[in-house]
Amino acid sequence: MKDSTYRILVMGVSGSGKSLVGRLLASRLGADFIDGDDHHSPASIDKMANGIPLDDADRGEWLATLAGFFADYRRREASVVIACSALKHRYRDTLREGDGGLAILFLEGDREQLRQRLGSREEHFFRGDAMLDSQLGDLEPPGRDEAVVVDIGQPPEQIVDAFLAALERR
Repeated sequence: MKDSTYRILVMGVSGSGKSLVGRLLASRLGADFIDGDDHHSPASIDKMANGIPLDDADRGEWLATLAGFFADYRRREASVVIACSALKHRYRDTLREGDGGLAILFLEGDREQLRQRLGSREEHFFRGDAMLDSQLGDLEPPGRDEAVVVDIGQPPEQIVDAFLAALERR
């Protein structure tokens, strides 16, 4: 890889494989991994567990926390991969406040793929078709000028390979 450090956002709706792909990517790069879901407030987790979608106000502090992680890693010239839904363009803008050179991997999938994946989850607070539909409704997919877009139908290792190849070309 050209650079020695990276700040990378792995984004997509719930069920897209952000955590799995993010961990694989971080391992491959020798970077730290942070799962954005681990930094939701207890109130937000409770809402989602009860099938209530989060709104912009719920996500504000959470996104600011994640942007702070990116900023900290940038200051330390260290690598980090953060998994976060980052559904809207303005959410990604907030995350870029932590590092303007943020590299983004968007895990793209169709509703049926995502629904099947969510149905197989045992112990996650995000459940139900209504929650998925809410995220899909909020999603402002990044263009290829903003992110590397990879289809989730591929094996996770191939997704990581495709992203790293695209990152190398940039």
